[in-house]
Order: sequence, then C-alpha cells, then structure tokens
Amino acid sequence: MKSILKKSGIAFVAASGLLALQAGTALAETKLVMSSWLPPKHPIVAKVMKPWAKEVGKVTDGRVKIRVLAKPLGPPPAHFDMAVDGVADITYGLHSFTKDDRFLRSRIGQFSFLGDNATSTSKAYWNVYGGDLKAQDEHKGVKLLGLFVHGPGMFHNNQREITKVEDFKGLKIRTPGGYIADLAGDLGITTQFMGPGQVFEKLSRGVIDGVTFPVEAIKAFKLTKHLTNSMEIPGGIYNTSWFLVMNDKKWDAISDADKKAIMAISGESFAERAGKAWDASDASGAEHVAKSDIKVSQAPDAVVSAIKELASGYEAKWSEALKAQGFDGKAALEAMRSQAAK
Repeated sequence: MKSILKKSGIAFVAASGLLALQAGTALAETKLVMSSWLPPKHPIVAKVMKPWAKEVGKVTDGRVKIRVLAKPLGPPPAHFDMAVDGVADITYGLHSFTKDDRFLRSRIGQFSFLGDNATSTSKAYWNVYGGDLKAQDEHKGVKLLGLFVHGPGMFHNNQREITKVEDFKGLKIRTPGGYIADLAGDLGITTQFMGPGQVFEKLSRGVIDGVTFPVEAIKAFKLTKHLTNSMEIPGGIYNTSWFLVMNDKKWDAISDADKKAIMAISGESFAERAGKAWDASDASGAEHVAKSDIKVSQAPDAVVSAIKELASGYEAKWSEALKAQGFDGKAALEAMRSQAAK
C-alpha cells in the first residue's frame, strides 16, 4: 500500500511539474499586434512587414508572435504615438508625419540627392542615423527596430512637363510633409499634406495637380490615368525616412535571448529587406509607367541646379541645428551619401 502511495505521489509531482512547465511556456509566449496603414497588397506590407513578422516567430521558436492587422488602429500620422501609448504594440510610419522637432536628426533621410536605389540608401540610413546620430534617443517610449527609405523621389503632375524652374509655380502638389514640403514651397508650389491612400481621390477630382512619390506608387495607388508627366532627378528630388518601432513595455517583457534573435533580423538586415522590396517595386512601377501615356523626363540642368541651391540651404540649416545637440550633421550627410553610393 505504501509503495502504491509513493508511486502515486511521484506521479503527482511529475504531473505537477509538467503542468508548471507548460504554464511557464505559455506565460513566456508574447503575442503582439502590428497596426498597418498601407494597403495590404502594398509591397512594404506584403514583402516586408508580414515576412518580417513571420520570421520573428521563427527565430524565437514561436515565443514571440506578431499579428499584422488588415486595418489600421488609427490614421497614418498617429502611428508613432500609438506605439508609445500602447494602442498598438508595433507600428511603422514616416518621421515627416510628426510635425514637431522630436525627430530632428531623422531628417537626414529626407534630403535631395541621397542615392539612386532604396537598398543601399536604407542601409546607409540605418548605419548613420541609427549609429552616429543615435536614432534610438529620438524614439522615446519605443524600441527602434528598423529604419529605411523608399526609392528616389520623383515629381509627377497632370498639367505640364517641367522644363524650367518657373514651371513649378502654381501647381497644387501632395507632399508627405517635412523637407520636401518646404522645398516645394520655395519652388512656388502650393503643397497639400495627406496620407498616400487619399491621393487617388484628390487627384481624380482635381483637388491636386500631382504628387511627390517614388515611381512604384503610380502603380501601387492606381494613379496612371490621372498623371501626364513624371520628372526624374539623380539621387531623387527628395526621400522619406521610415521607422519600425515596438512599445517599450512590450519589448522589455521579451527575454534577452529573444531580443537578440529579433534584432538579428532587424536593424541593418531589415533596412536591406525593405530596400530590396522597394527597388523591386520601383522596377515594376517603371515598367508599368513605360507602357502608359505618362511622359517620363529627366530634370533639366537648370532645374537640378536650382534644387541643389535650395537643398544646400536646408542642409546647412539642419547641420547648424544639430551642432546644438553635439552632432556633426555635415559629416553625417557626407557619410550617408558615400555609403549609399556603394
């Protein structure tokens, strides 16, 4: 009888231990929600965010799982603060959507003539802004997981080909805010800020005459029938700086081993992933535009010179502002362009 009780006791202890182990495993699992505001089929969602989220689950052996929502939890400009406040666990977005100066150093990723492709420029952006310019310090309340830029920004409109600087004047153009909005204003453009998803409606109704976008967006947002001219400029007339962030408390709850595994596929690796996806989409977009009635032209030398003169003023002003924070903006910008050219 004692032997039976002893064996029963051992079995009970073993079963209890197994249940406790299972409970511990369950508690160790972290389920996260990513709010996504781009169309589900947009390459950044389909080829970057979703594959990255799936890989997070893989490299953490299923302990960290990310669900990418089909619909956003708020408007695009709200996404950084949504991550800070815990409305969403993970978000992505443009720094230029935030109109205050909290991301002053991020503007290095918005200037003209940065690079001719998204892959090398995104990696340079992560290395320079994420490194020497200490990007994490500007992203308070979140863990900065990734930074990237899109392909060279172009100028699209349905009124006229840009053959001289004066041709910009009077055009109503959507910009993503930030540097390009200021530059466009100096060129005599009337700028309007709106999310990418609003462009088709505003363009088709004649509320705006055009948009600043990389070439992939013409296809992605179905703008072909509402544009007549696209202007290219070496290195881009502008760019946009993007972030991928996680709520601080959610990040802190993840084990050190899983944090290390997640960062191994984030950072520069994520920048390369996003850049490659954007470059492939730009190539597809360019092919799509080539088959349309849109006339694609290279910016005339006089236009390039005018933009360079304006751009140099903004770069100098930005560099001066960074001095007060103890950073060498001019050197950082030179380093980014150098790395982007490789």
